Amino acid sequence: MNTPLSGAASSAAVPAESVSSIVDSPIASTAPAAPAAPVAPVAPVAPVAPVVDLASARVRHELGVLASRLDGRLSVPGDPGWDADRAAWNLAVDQRPAAVVVAASTADAVETVRAAAAAGLGVAAQSTGHNASPLAAQADFDRVVLLRMHELRGVEIDAEALVARIEPGAQWGDVVAAAAPHGLAALAGSSHDVGVMGYTLGGGVSWLARSHGLAANQVLAAEIVTADGRLRRIDPEHDADLFWAIRGGGGDFGVVTALEFRLFPIAEVVAGMMLWPLDAAPDALQAWAAWTGGLPDSVTSTARVMRLPALPELPPFLSGRSLLLVEAVCQETPERADELLAPLRALSPEMDTVHPQPVAELLQLHMDPPEPSPGFGDGMMLSELSPATVRAFLEAVGPGADTALLVAELRHLGGALDPDAALALADDRGVPAPGAIAGFEAQYLVFAGGIPMPGIGDALVASLGRLFSRIEPWRAPVEYLNFAEHARSAEQLFGERVHRLRAVKLAVDAEGVIRSNHPVRR
Repeated sequence: MNTPLSGAASSAAVPAESVSSIVDSPIASTAPAAPAAPVAPVAPVAPVAPVVDLASARVRHELGVLASRLDGRLSVPGDPGWDADRAAWNLAVDQRPAAVVVAASTADAVETVRAAAAAGLGVAAQSTGHNASPLAAQADFDRVVLLRMHELRGVEIDAEALVARIEPGAQWGDVVAAAAPHGLAALAGSSHDVGVMGYTLGGGVSWLARSHGLAANQVLAAEIVTADGRLRRIDPEHDADLFWAIRGGGGDFGVVTALEFRLFPIAEVVAGMMLWPLDAAPDALQAWAAWTGGLPDSVTSTARVMRLPALPELPPFLSGRSLLLVEAVCQETPERADELLAPLRALSPEMDTVHPQPVAELLQLHMDPPEPSPGFGDGMMLSELSPATVRAFLEAVGPGADTALLVAELRHLGGALDPDAALALADDRGVPAPGAIAGFEAQYLVFAGGIPMPGIGDALVASLGRLFSRIEPWRAPVEYLNFAEHARSAEQLFGERVHRLRAVKLAVDAEGVIRSNHPVRR
């Protein structure tokens, strides 16, 4: 269905009062020209003709034409649905683009890219907006059309081929619900409402990552609208450089409208969490760090320090408490999992929920917020987690620490997340070699954050900075795109691979029409 702008007639014209907020370039006022110096009698000089702001007129025209061609809808500042359409999952992020397109079809993505390019605007695709902060903070974001893809949530499962195909707005809850009845598992995020597209293009660290690698490494093919408005299907044999770039390089190369990726015949795991009061953290976290050093790749684990407010929606064992939580996922028999977990159980956790469970239940393990919420945080990676590293971590967030952070988390990496191991795994399985990010030259992933409630914003910033400064000596030489909630240089995110990524970007988008939260040109 073709949907005109809110408040507009069904013609392609965009109301000037709606679009005037898109570009702050009003038509210049008319003024009479000054008379020429008298050298001879001459006819009166005519007034100068009005100067037309061609850029503003072009934007109005192209957006008007776009609105008439969409199956979805276009919103601009002042429209009734503007605030809802521009909202990110992180409600603390105030996204103010030039316009928002809520896509209802792949054709909408094609039309949006073409119209934006013609109008001299950029395009940034977004499904849920979990990592929206770096995008919204860009200086020229008010010259970008935000292409929201969250209504396109289709999932198809080919159980025989072990392949899933997803539309750009699909969330991990959609994929898991479709795959689980077939006894299949995807390398899913930690929560049901994480968008599959952004998670995968940025790498994707799942509960099965130490045995199976990054989610990006499982992508078999993609469909992408490039800056020239072409819809392409790419895979290892077609646009191979572009296919390499999107697998870990993020969304800077085009609007990806479909992904096809491998699934795995995993129906059940042994998983759950153990909980201690925060006072036990000095011993328990040191034990966890040592324990992770000897684990097989079949086990993935995290440790989190949490300071939870007293809220009625939280269960009593969490509400108003300061805790250390360890979560573990074991692709082992229950008996073998018990053997592996014995060193942690010897520390007498207050609660132990580890048990055999369907792999689909892993979406609840991390207890992430079930709905959009405000947040402030950031991530970094560590080369090691020595006893000194643990002590430094706890000095910032452990018992007695002065911190406004709600959570400070350590995720164990290694295994198939090691770049060399990822390459060897692909070779062994006879599947495409990894893309721009094969894995990480790091052993642990850190993320910390809190809720930016009134009056604590400065304390949150200071607390996060204090934690990162304490553990800075063990910082790894790389950063993880999906956990980088603030701007990073492309060199920090991609290292030497940035040169190839920039070459791909130049080849497919020399004018920089496609925008992303972490641009490779920065």
